[in-house]
Amino acid sequence: MKKFVLLALVAVAMTACKQNNKEQENLLEQQRDSLTQIIQQKDNEINDVIGTLNDIEEGFREITEAQGRVAVAKAGEGTNPETRIRENMQFIQSTMQQNRELINKLRMQLRSSSINGEQLKRTLENLTTELENKDKQLTALREELEAKKIHIEQLDETIAGLNRDVTALKEESNTKSETIQSQDKELHTAWFVFGTKKELKEQNILKDGKVLQRDFNKDYFTKIDIRVDKEIKLYSRDAEMLTAHPLGTYTLQRDANKQYVLRIIDPDRFWSTSKYLVVLVK
Repeated sequence: MKKFVLLALVAVAMTACKQNNKEQENLLEQQRDSLTQIIQQKDNEINDVIGTLNDIEEGFREITEAQGRVAVAKAGEGTNPETRIRENMQFIQSTMQQNRELINKLRMQLRSSSINGEQLKRTLENLTTELENKDKQLTALREELEAKKIHIEQLDETIAGLNRDVTALKEESNTKSETIQSQDKELHTAWFVFGTKKELKEQNILKDGKVLQRDFNKDYFTKIDIRVDKEIKLYSRDAEMLTAHPLGTYTLQRDANKQYVLRIIDPDRFWSTSKYLVVLVK
C-alpha cells in the first residue's frame, strides 16, 4: 500500500514538472517572438534611413559631376559650351530639388523612429554642412554665369530653396538640442527640505502623520541637481527621514559638531522612489 502511494506521488510530481516545463517553454517562445519583432522593426527603421542617406549621397555625387562638366564647358572645351552649361545647370537644379525632398523625407523618418537624439543631431548637422557647402558652390557658379550673361531659368529659386532648407535644418537641430538638454536637466532634478514638525505642518508637508499629501508647499523645498549635490547638511543633532529611500543608498552621520549630514552614495537608486526628500529635525 505504501509503495502504491509513493508511486502515485511520483507520478503527480512528474506531471506537474512537465506542465511547468511546458509553461516555461511557452513563455520563452513568447519572449523570443516579441524580441524578434522588436529587432525586425529596428532593422527596418535602420534600413529605411540608410537607403534614404544613400540616395542623398548619390544625388550630391551626381551634382558634383555636373558641376565638373559645367567647369569644362566654361573653359570653352567641346562644342556648344553654352548649351551644355544650360543642360547641366538644369540637371543640377532638378537633382537639388530631389535631394531637398529626400532630406525632408529623412527628417520625417528620424523624427518618427526610435533612433536616439545624438544620432539625429549628428545626421542633421552633416546634412546641414553638406547643403551649406553646395549652396556656396552654386552661388559662386551662378555669379560666374551671370557675369558671362548665361542665365538659367529658376536657378534663383533653387538657391533660395536651399537657403530655406539650411535655415530649417539649423532651427530644428537647435530645437532638438534644447529639448534634449531640458529633458536631461529635468531628469536629474530633485527637491529636499528639512524642518521641525511645526514647520513641516505649517507648509502642509506633514499632515495627520503623513508626508507629502495634497497641497503641500513645493516652494518651501530646495531644488538640486542629483548628479552634483550628494551631501546635505541638516544642522541638527536629531534627524529622521520621513520619505522612503532605499537602504544602502545613503548614510546619515554626525559631523564634528555632532550635527547630522546626509550623504547620498547611490543617487540614481536613492531618488528612484521619490524626487522629494523630507527630513524631520529638532
